[in-house]
Amino acid sequence: MKIGFTGTQKGMSDKQKIDLLYLLQDLPVGEFHHGDCIGADFEAAHIAKKLGYTIVCHPPTIDAKREFFPSDVTFPALPYLARNKAIVNATEVLFAAPKETEEVIRSGTWATVRYARKVGKPVYILERI
Repeated sequence: MKIGFTGTQKGMSDKQKIDLLYLLQDLPVGEFHHGDCIGADFEAAHIAKKLGYTIVCHPPTIDAKREFFPSDVTFPALPYLARNKAIVNATEVLFAAPKETEEVIRSGTWATVRYARKVGKPVYILERI
């Protein structure tokens, strides 16, 4: 299974980390696609790697926001919006760990969620609470 991930640069809450761990454990191990940003992308890739997923990196063009997670596959860097669409297009499902509990307009995480929904991909929102 090819799983996409998007999340806040502020990092995941403990609840989001636990929920992601349980979801990933229940799925067939496959590819885990992330955006290589500081915060939630790094945390999620670390969890997926420990579970045996192949880690696929879709980095942004701004190195200052990159984590440089040691991934199995790394695609060429793209601007944020193009990179987020590439993650969705390359995967079967999207997991999202936003910092907000309600959808907002000026958020890369929520823009990725909207795009995934638009193209008909299943989306799982990891609640921050």
